[in-house]
Amino acid sequence: MFAQNENIIIRAAEPVDAELIYKWENDQEIWRVSETYMPYSLYQIEQFLLNNNDLFSIRQIRFIIEKKDDDTNIGCIDLYDFDPIHMRAGIGILLQKDYRKQGYAHEALELILDYCFNTLMLKQVYCLIDELNADSINLFKKIGFVQCGLRKEWIRTTNGFIDELEFQYINKNF
Repeated sequence: MFAQNENIIIRAAEPVDAELIYKWENDQEIWRVSETYMPYSLYQIEQFLLNNNDLFSIRQIRFIIEKKDDDTNIGCIDLYDFDPIHMRAGIGILLQKDYRKQGYAHEALELILDYCFNTLMLKQVYCLIDELNADSINLFKKIGFVQCGLRKEWIRTTNGFIDELEFQYINKNF
């Protein structure tokens, strides 16, 4: 176990999670928000979890969000583009549909921000969200992320190009 509160546990992804991550990564409904364009094989995911899920060597790590009351894996939260020189990292979160809008994403973000600022001692974290993802925009704003950028017509969709918004959360205690 890595971090927890009364409702959820955040833990490093393990090889045993490969099949679930395979399902999430290959869900074409979320490809636009995850910037995925090709399916992953189960082997690729297993290899990532065995050899590459390391923040300090490849600059990214995936954590699993688990419900504490029944040990159900409900999503994941990633740190990526970790930069120890400039003390920042990107952050992304995915919750399975059945667990959205119940406060779990908010709780997971609070736990991971505590880790980012108090353990990794980062100055800031950022996220990139497409303009159509209102739920994520609202979630990150509610946590305290502030929009700092706008990339016009950045993401191509089947209906044309859409904008991407950049948000950051700066550690005020740094």
